[in-house]
Amino acid sequence: MKRHEWATTTRRDPPRVDHAVVEAARTLPTSTLHEAGAKVGALPSGLRPLAPTMRLCGPALTVHSPPGDNLWLHRALDIARPGEVLVVHVGGAWEHGYWGEIMATMAQARGLAGLVIDGCVRDGARLVEMGFPVFARGLCMRGTGKDFGAIGWINHPIRVGEITVEAGDLVAGDGDGVVVLPRERAAAIVEKARQREVDEAGLLQSLRAGESTLDLYGWR
Repeated sequence: MKRHEWATTTRRDPPRVDHAVVEAARTLPTSTLHEAGAKVGALPSGLRPLAPTMRLCGPALTVHSPPGDNLWLHRALDIARPGEVLVVHVGGAWEHGYWGEIMATMAQARGLAGLVIDGCVRDGARLVEMGFPVFARGLCMRGTGKDFGAIGWINHPIRVGEITVEAGDLVAGDGDGVVVLPRERAAAIVEKARQREVDEAGLLQSLRAGESTLDLYGWR
């Protein structure tokens, strides 16, 4: 069997969103980031955290994996940098457990910020115990293959739902879902989101004092 030289479809050092922007986004709700960016970047609502309290934030390390095969996820882990979030497309073949305790252990040891996969994972209870943030379509015990001749891509653009995710984009996830902000616009969006949170704090104070949303928003 002919082996695919995976280095030929792997980018090892793409531009990444600035660390300061990641830190600023870390404290903001995904819904606020989405709204501040003119409703940009919401990944499919079917991608849910394994536990409601799971959060992640960091630059995207994108993976386009052959369906039913997780070798490219192992390869991505091998070159991943601390703080990155794996964002994985599996060609619509959701009914496999692409990720589990072994891979999460390696990811934690290397300081990754989490996993977003448009497919399923397994070892769900153990992953929750470990506290490694995983956003997935669900759980599936069905195993995967390792086809060394199959072609995949690492740190190239992938499509998740209606959103194109580029390597180095800002990825944030919480109980409301996952949002991806384009790297070039992330700083401006995060600043708008921060201001939006300040404004909403004032709005909430007015509502607690008995005012109406119709008056506050000018909807009468």
